[in-house]
Amino acid sequence: MTSMPHASAPFHLAQGWEEVVLGVDTPKDVHVAAVLTGMGALVDSRAFPTGPDGSQQLLAWARSFGVLRRAGVECTGSYGAALARVLAAEGVEVFEVFEVSQPDKAARRRRGKSDEVDAEAAARAVLSGRATAIPKSGDGPVEMACLLRRAKESAVKARTQAINQLRAALVVADPALRASFDGLGPKPLIRRCADLAVGPVADVDSATLYVLRLLATRVQSLSQEIDALEQLLEEVIRLTCPPCWSA
Repeated sequence: MTSMPHASAPFHLAQGWEEVVLGVDTPKDVHVAAVLTGMGALVDSRAFPTGPDGSQQLLAWARSFGVLRRAGVECTGSYGAALARVLAAEGVEVFEVFEVSQPDKAARRRRGKSDEVDAEAAARAVLSGRATAIPKSGDGPVEMACLLRRAKESAVKARTQAINQLRAALVVADPALRASFDGLGPKPLIRRCADLAVGPVADVDSATLYVLRLLATRVQSLSQEIDALEQLLEEVIRLTCPPCWSA
């Protein structure tokens, strides 16, 4: 994408030996970057596509202005996570920048709200020492456990919803059909419904049978998914804290 120069950046660091500081605002579809000199002068700002190629282009662009050792990145736990990992792997010290949506009010009045202003504010937060938080690596056992736990939680929620829908379908079912499930606990009820013989859906009774079997098989599938996720979680936790398991 094209460069977005500013009046406050009338020069280019031709020698490339001076240390520069990078700031990145991370909206969903692009990474908007700004480079400052060690004295706080804005050199340039530019938008790059997200993804591996865009991250490498951004890094090469920033390094073309000087020695890059520090960077402030917004949303390192979400949209900026991949970029933060790329920068850290290249030896750049990454700081998580908060509240870049509220940079210097005078600058915002002069130039209006924009991602370029936020990127510059992120770099200035690093340069001034206000940005001190180091983002998580995003590629360790803790992050693995978080991903697995969120997947498990969503599966448990979906299973509970399916069970409630199945019970609601039984409430309005034909009394004779409903009576055939009397006295069954949750697991036997699910198994019985999953084994129902279903024919063409032609009336309310046949539709009820179809829905009961559909929901029961969904519950069984989600239960298998939950068990598999629980097993993976235990393995990841064992890697994270081996002494707790060996005690």
